[in-house]
Amino acid sequence: MEDFHWTKLFNPEFYITMEVGGIPIGIYMVLFIVFAETGLFAGFFLPGDSLLFLSGIYSRELVQTFFYIPSDFSNVTILSLLIASAATLGNMFGYWFGARSGQFLYKKEDSFFFKKKYLLQSQDFFQRHGGKAIIYARFLPIVRTFVPIIAGIVHMKKTKFMFYNVLSSLMWSFFLVFAGHYLYGMFLDELGIDLKEHIEKIILILIGVTTFPLVMKAIKSRNSNANQTT
Repeated sequence: MEDFHWTKLFNPEFYITMEVGGIPIGIYMVLFIVFAETGLFAGFFLPGDSLLFLSGIYSRELVQTFFYIPSDFSNVTILSLLIASAATLGNMFGYWFGARSGQFLYKKEDSFFFKKKYLLQSQDFFQRHGGKAIIYARFLPIVRTFVPIIAGIVHMKKTKFMFYNVLSSLMWSFFLVFAGHYLYGMFLDELGIDLKEHIEKIILILIGVTTFPLVMKAIKSRNSNANQTT
């Protein structure tokens, strides 16, 4: 058995292919992580977008945990719906927590799992975009962890929140899972490239793409503050 190293915790493939006693539990790990990103406020270190993309590549193996379906399209669709459901529930829990005791986070000290600056950045993001921030945040690491909480803190109308919550969860899961599955097939059939052999590169690319907006926002904010002080 290959020795475990803590760096595997940041590799989505580790969770997708996980087994316990020879029994695959990847699908349960994927759904739990998607829920935990917003429901348990663990978006600081858990893989999100890369997890969904790779889940699309492993869609058949994941869905087979429950039942065998020969149709690729059906497998990807079912997986996307399951992930969207977990994402929706996670956001609902985040909203509930924000509405009940979210103000507590503003007094909480920083830790490995919690950084107050991310909460403040998400608040600013929500204030600038309103309800649509829930959709935008779904595609932004870290921000998506706190935006549902902010929505609860400001007591956003529940029906409005649920509309954006369900819509954003469906868009996020279907886009990334389908992209992972069909890009894998295209690269394999047209170029003879097995993306499973380039997982590390894929993860780095996805991290770069998803964090780029946050980096640009930080640079823009820093420049704006510098101009105000001069």
